[in-house]
Amino acid sequence: MSKSFLEASARERARGLVDPGTFKELAGPQDRLESPHLPVLGEAVSFDDGIVAGVGTIGEKKVFVISQEGRFIGGSVGEVGGAKMVGSFKLALAEYERLSEAGALREENRPVVLISFETGGVRLHEANAGLLAHAEVMDCIQRCHGKVPVLAVIGSKVGCFGGMGFVAAATDMVIMSPEGRLGLTGPEVIEQEMGKEEFDASDKSLISRTTGGKHKYLMGDCNYLVPDSLEAFREKVKMAAALSYEEIIKHRRIGSKELALKQLSLAETIADLQPSDSMDVWRFFGNQEPEILPELSVEEFLERAVPRERREC
Repeated sequence: MSKSFLEASARERARGLVDPGTFKELAGPQDRLESPHLPVLGEAVSFDDGIVAGVGTIGEKKVFVISQEGRFIGGSVGEVGGAKMVGSFKLALAEYERLSEAGALREENRPVVLISFETGGVRLHEANAGLLAHAEVMDCIQRCHGKVPVLAVIGSKVGCFGGMGFVAAATDMVIMSPEGRLGLTGPEVIEQEMGKEEFDASDKSLISRTTGGKHKYLMGDCNYLVPDSLEAFREKVKMAAALSYEEIIKHRRIGSKELALKQLSLAETIADLQPSDSMDVWRFFGNQEPEILPELSVEEFLERAVPRERREC
């Protein structure tokens, strides 16, 4: 039986998403790259700062993996974690340049950056460093354009929120499970700021309908939906890595004037619709029985679901 992606640790995900036995961790716990800020505040540290970075392979491709650990301060991003993310991008770009200069670059060996998100966003303990890390990662994604594809996988317990939600949206492809969560502001923060009447953070069904993988797939924020297993994510990542660069970037959701206008059109449409629940939006897209979608298996859901792309907004 394949291991649940939801239950897998960051290190298990990093190893399991590439070809078996190929992952080599860089700047791991043995290097003790711990946050310099947490001890000052009396907080415990982690020797990997809650993020696993390294390189593996999928076929001929080198895959530079970044995997966040939600069990350490909610997968929050600080100075060390940000540096490890940026370092991974720089290694991927260096590999691209090496192959290009040698005249050896082919689609079969084009390097890939793969991010397994599990984070609430900026680490408040070191907010300025965390915000800078987010900006640097976004800059790295821009530097990868035309060179190195960036893939995102989201299916871990914490989900992907805060500034890292922006980062995930900027990647070339997003793969999620129904259990995955993606958004800007987390449910608890919405409830805290707006009240329980606006958003009940204890309502798991509501959270799933607004930030979960099925909703994100219907809205076009997620390109592929897979069951909650490490094997299913690995197979979809393998499929993505086999695509040409031009095929991969067709999955982008932002990054051009055309895509920006498409997002603005969607926002205007939904504002005019004034939905009381996300299921109202699903019905608008053509899902005649939206209330049954949350209960369907991934296979059944993909057979029945009508995503936004099939309807002009």
